[in-house]
Amino acid sequence: MLLKRTTSSVVLGAMLASTTVLAETITFADSVTTVADTLVIFHTKEGKNSDFSAFDKESKGHLSKAVKAEDFSSEYGSFLQVVAPYGLHYDRILIVGTGPQAQLSKDKLTALGGNLLAKLDTKLTKVIKVSTDDLVSSNTAASLLAHGVSLRAHRFEQYHNEKRSEKTFMFDVENGEQAQAAYAPLANIEQGVFLARDLTSEVPTEMTPVDFANAAKELKKLGVEIKVLTPKQIKKLGMGALEAVGRGSKEGARLVVAHYQGNNETPIALVGKGITFDSGGYSIKTGASIARMKSDMAGAAAALGTIKGLALNKAKVNVVAVMGMAANMVSQFSIAPGDVVKTAEGLTVEVVNTDAEGRLVLSDALWYARQYYKPEIMIDLATLTGSKVRALGDRYAGLFSDDEALVTELTFAGKQVNENLWRLPLGYKDMLVTDIADLKNTGSGGPGATTAASFLQYFVGDVRWAHLDIAGNALSSKAKDEVPTGGTGFGVRLLSEWLMTKEK
Repeated sequence: MLLKRTTSSVVLGAMLASTTVLAETITFADSVTTVADTLVIFHTKEGKNSDFSAFDKESKGHLSKAVKAEDFSSEYGSFLQVVAPYGLHYDRILIVGTGPQAQLSKDKLTALGGNLLAKLDTKLTKVIKVSTDDLVSSNTAASLLAHGVSLRAHRFEQYHNEKRSEKTFMFDVENGEQAQAAYAPLANIEQGVFLARDLTSEVPTEMTPVDFANAAKELKKLGVEIKVLTPKQIKKLGMGALEAVGRGSKEGARLVVAHYQGNNETPIALVGKGITFDSGGYSIKTGASIARMKSDMAGAAAALGTIKGLALNKAKVNVVAVMGMAANMVSQFSIAPGDVVKTAEGLTVEVVNTDAEGRLVLSDALWYARQYYKPEIMIDLATLTGSKVRALGDRYAGLFSDDEALVTELTFAGKQVNENLWRLPLGYKDMLVTDIADLKNTGSGGPGATTAASFLQYFVGDVRWAHLDIAGNALSSKAKDEVPTGGTGFGVRLLSEWLMTKEK
């Protein structure tokens, strides 16, 4: 069975153009007869390797001799490539170690698929047959391996003259129909991930708040209700914090709302920070890090990508994404350190540091989600603090919440999809005290990620809430497992896993 995926890059400037960034072909069949240049077979620690034995017999023992010569131990994630194998019509055979099959969880199979693609991502490989007969539950295993392959294969190639060559992966499984059915929802989630990645990877002058809003409008085709508030409307609603952050750029701020209503229950709100470029404002950033500040809208991108995946899957959930969009720039109209802004919540905030703008944008977006959608739960995503990166690095996102059930659910969902969370404490609200206003936007000492999260807590009311600080997780400089370089789309798979579990 064939399932082909394409992704569209976001249009540059004021229009949207659809160009293919990646078109990988994946098929599932009970018996693959198409000629392939590469064969992938699995080797388990248990020694139950009927596929390996069959191909080894055809090769007159060439494969087993290679395994012995290389002291191949079948550990999880180990690879052994045999070029021009004797007696077989393949150019190469890739033997993949799985370790104990009982430990092949969803996250491990997805990561293994990504690393499988990485091993074969050369111009010499074009058609790859993956024999999964030796894997337990081969239909499900194949779908997760294919998911990892697709996620790793994605590239943002808008500015490359030489594009990555397309490959065909043919999965030989127990039942092609069942394997495709298992993969189809994952392929839809991939589309959401790719959207989030492309939005994050796009250069800042071509991904303004208006460009982001135009990208969101494309989801109308999927039945998603889109609403875009202009600076005038934002100001009229009293969202002085969001308006102030966007004031320094020519276009000003936007509030983008994407509502996917798959049932009539109380909605869940995803609130995304969308700083399309963060110069730091008058508290200007210095050093090489400023070149990565195009990714400061990754929280909004993940929220929108999640909505796209849910809509494609026709998930029976009611989810609204509220995304505060602005470019934090320096101009005569920019907010200055020492200014006081008034939020829609009614709280006034002294802007001590204009580089702590994300929490200002989120404060009004959280208010809007509560005021107009009365959600059961709010989850906000933001590349919020360097403090989080110093505390957790890029292998975990920071999770802040007083809701124990929500902490457990989100942490578990993250583990399933290799988007891991680590809980950090709320508190230190006394650090936000100032003489001139109700709050100030940075803490006087204390852990920066915590004081930022605690600032947001003032704007969630009595709604169940969790804050995900994804600083360091949004943009990758080195490919790993199923994640390529560039925008990662972090949060789309985690939230999709969590939300789609809720519909069952």
